[in-house]
Amino acid sequence: MSPLWRRDQIQVFFAPERVDLVRTSRRLKPISAPGITGLCTRDPDQPVWEPPLLQLEHMVKEAEGTEMMVTLSNHFIRYVTLPPQTEITAPDEVYAYATFRMHEIYAERTDEWVLSISAWNPSSGAICAAITRDLLTRLQELAIRYRIKLRGITPYLASAFDQWQQLFDEKRTYFVLIETGRICIALLVNGVWQGIRNQKVLHGVADELLMALDQEAIFSGYKEAVEEVRVFAPEHPDLVLPENCGWRMIPLSADNLSVPAHYPSFVRASGEADSCVA
Repeated sequence: MSPLWRRDQIQVFFAPERVDLVRTSRRLKPISAPGITGLCTRDPDQPVWEPPLLQLEHMVKEAEGTEMMVTLSNHFIRYVTLPPQTEITAPDEVYAYATFRMHEIYAERTDEWVLSISAWNPSSGAICAAITRDLLTRLQELAIRYRIKLRGITPYLASAFDQWQQLFDEKRTYFVLIETGRICIALLVNGVWQGIRNQKVLHGVADELLMALDQEAIFSGYKEAVEEVRVFAPEHPDLVLPENCGWRMIPLSADNLSVPAHYPSFVRASGEADSCVA
């Protein structure tokens, strides 16, 4: 396709209380417009994704003819690891394995979910992510209504991990992704996903992160005297762990690699962002 006819691209970060959007013109030379953040408030009488969906609809009303990529907050995702199984090779076998693992942990709730599986390797396994089918359907309907091409929906963990994995230790990596109200911790050993913890933050982020890391180390059966943990927490720029806690935090930021422009950042005042139009 000629560069003159390439669609503009919209990158979206979609979370319960915010939607971040960046539009990039792809004609001749890519040019990104300033990002837009829309804040919204949860409604206990609606699905948690309904207010941000209404906010996103407000933000894309003039986006006809674009391509849209959506990064979903970990609030909307459920994960399981798929440990290596050398006898599993065919795609239908991998899907059956992922379905079994999801049902094993989340029971009948999985009947209302859509599964997505990372690249499968019988020797190193994979991970499986799930979202509610209703959310997927509504995002697809929104794209059709505004004549937008929905190019993909990616879990925040997968997107961020791909962004920085070249910096990680091949032998043992703790990767932490923190957003407003949620901590996600992944442990990989020799390239194999050992576990993924995706939990709400009920009190202080630092205290709950430290507790969760200690629990993950116990579950893994091994911990160095001081374990390194790589942390991406753009909404918590002042996050630190206590000294002599057994963990050395290595922040991931623009100093390491470029951060995608649509990723969430710290919002200092409500006046700096749009209000939800629900």
